[in-house]
Amino acid sequence: METLEFIIYPDGRVQEKVTGIVGNSCAEVTAAIEAQLGQVLSQEPTSEFFAAKVQQSGVVNTQTTHSGW
Repeated sequence: METLEFIIYPDGRVQEKVTGIVGNSCAEVTAAIEAQLGQVLSQEPTSEFFAAKVQQSGVVNTQTTHSGW
C-alpha cells in the first residue's frame, strides 16, 4: 500500500515520508506536492528507494524429448 505521511511543525517546516513505493517513482509522486510546499532542505532515501521492482515474465521455455521406447 502506498502511503504519504506529512508532519507539519509549528515553525512551518514539513516532513514528508513515503512508504510502499519502490524505486525513485516516489519522486514522481511527490514532485507536485513539494513544488507547492516550497524549498526542499534535505532528502533521506529509504531502503525502498534502492529496491528494484520485481517483474515476472510470462514467457516459459520448455524442451521435450521423445524416446523411442
